[in-house]
Amino acid sequence: MTPIEQYRQDMANRVATYRSNAGLQTAARSFFDQIGIGKADYVYNFTWLGVPILQIPQDLQAMQEIVWHVKPDLIIETGVAWGGSLMFTASLLAILEACGEIEQGRVLGIDIEIRPHNKEAIKAHPLSKKITLLEGSSIGDTMTKQVHAIAAQHKRVLVCLDSNHTHDHVLAELEAYAPLVSPGSYCLVGDTIIEDAPASMTAKRPWGRGNSPKTAVWEYIRRLNDEGRMDRAGNALRFEIDHSVEDKIVLTGSPDGYLKRVK
Repeated sequence: MTPIEQYRQDMANRVATYRSNAGLQTAARSFFDQIGIGKADYVYNFTWLGVPILQIPQDLQAMQEIVWHVKPDLIIETGVAWGGSLMFTASLLAILEACGEIEQGRVLGIDIEIRPHNKEAIKAHPLSKKITLLEGSSIGDTMTKQVHAIAAQHKRVLVCLDSNHTHDHVLAELEAYAPLVSPGSYCLVGDTIIEDAPASMTAKRPWGRGNSPKTAVWEYIRRLNDEGRMDRAGNALRFEIDHSVEDKIVLTGSPDGYLKRVK
């Protein structure tokens, strides 16, 4: 066994103990109870290459590892906000290009409304040449057809869903975009933590427990298992929740949200 293989084996052995580590899990739960919206507002503390990024740093680390492993040439993101997540994924694709792992990478950023100052900042950034902004409903017929046409021009696709967090909207996004995910790649569903959050944190939101991205994930997986669907190329469409990702990073906004397409 090579040193790097030994490193990975040791890591896997450690991670396998984390889910049953009561102290670790209690500490993680306590942390999340304190960092949320209206308390510490933790996710509003970070930028990526100068652009605000509303993500938990541990999830960004997980994303980096997934992108390096999958090597997509197209990343589709719903939900733009300030644009930091687009900059993050665009920078990862630029690194893949620089390393000769892909020829040319592209990020699609979809949002029903992109605020003018955010749009201007994104377009002014040096990485903007790798980003295409699409404004409109992510689940509208026109939008989904446009995205499917773009995806057909690429070899490996990865999808990130992080816009409207209601059950129905996320489920519709999964139906629209998860079939574009390449075998072995991922569909990442953001803010599934809403299902586990105190009701006070979502009191003024249209989503909450029982009506969240996590319930949409569960429903989508159930549908695939019950119906045995195929993608446009005639390949079996199967996803599994990759618990190893969230177990490793411990602190995640996306429990049950790392969906790996099974080959």
